[in-house]
Amino acid sequence: MFKRPKSLLSECKKDFFSQRATMKNDMRNFHSFSQLVLSAGPLKSTPAVKHAKTSHFEIEILDAQTRKQICIVDKVIQTSTIHDVKQKFHKEYPKWYPSRVGLQLEHGGPLLKDYITIQSVAASSIVTLYFTDLGQQVRWTTVFLAEYTGPLLIYLLFYLRIPCIYDMKESSRRLRHPVVHLACFCHCIHYIRYLLETLFVHKVSAGHTPLKNLMKGCAFYWGFTSWVAYYINHPRYTPPSFGNRQVTVSAISFLVCEAGNHFINAVLAHPNHTGTNASFPSPNYNPFTWMFFLVSCPNYTYEIGSWISFTVMTQTLPVGIFTLLMSIQMSLWAQKKHKVYLKKFNSYMHRKSAMIPFIL
Repeated sequence: MFKRPKSLLSECKKDFFSQRATMKNDMRNFHSFSQLVLSAGPLKSTPAVKHAKTSHFEIEILDAQTRKQICIVDKVIQTSTIHDVKQKFHKEYPKWYPSRVGLQLEHGGPLLKDYITIQSVAASSIVTLYFTDLGQQVRWTTVFLAEYTGPLLIYLLFYLRIPCIYDMKESSRRLRHPVVHLACFCHCIHYIRYLLETLFVHKVSAGHTPLKNLMKGCAFYWGFTSWVAYYINHPRYTPPSFGNRQVTVSAISFLVCEAGNHFINAVLAHPNHTGTNASFPSPNYNPFTWMFFLVSCPNYTYEIGSWISFTVMTQTLPVGIFTLLMSIQMSLWAQKKHKVYLKKFNSYMHRKSAMIPFIL
């Protein structure tokens, strides 16, 4: 049998043991590396770079008609409102005071309310708004005070029968019927109540309205008051057909409606609340407020009742025409409010009328 030489055998043994030792070293190195990886914890991904939100906006204001740039309002913070932008625009152009400035997000679109924030309408850091001149503006409180003060003073001028209106000789020969004095008292009570409620009861909006609306309102109230007062205070005025009974009943009805109107306005100025949601104004212990059970706008019901009573008491055509026009206008306002109430309080409003119980 063939035998390997001893030198060759010894070399093979040396190679075998050397390879085995190398493998052991490799295993130890691998084990130590794995321990190092495990001790280091899980691999963390590289954090994504977050883009910082826009902290300031740049407002470009263009003319709504010519679409030419008027100015750029810069450094507008996120919480700024449209009113803040109007204030800064007013500093650049003093003649355009904030109430006269109308801003639109789109050309021909609706005017943005003052409380809207820039962040809610901004699609990028640059916001384009369109400017519209709303004309001369006046506060709503000024409008109401002017509309109601005029009729109060105008009626008193006719009641005093100043010489430039009536013939003094004819006025001195004819005695006034008691209904003339009662009509003046009722008319003054009506508009004094209006003025006091405007100042102390109604929560009049802090907004503005164009000056032309003031002119139209004053022309309507002042004009009709002049026409009504001229006929009632004329020396040839004839009393109602049914005499004192007609005057007394209609005068009581007038005062009841005036009282009801005041109490309803007081309730509307301080509506009930349930939690955070406003509820429909509900009647209370005051019998005048029980009209809420029948109609959604009892203030208009009492207002029309006052003018119908005044028409019957004075029995004059101008008062009747004024009552008719006021009834038409208030019925439109009542139906509009009634629709709003139906959307908010549908379960509570479905059996109510808008202004006249069971009819309208």
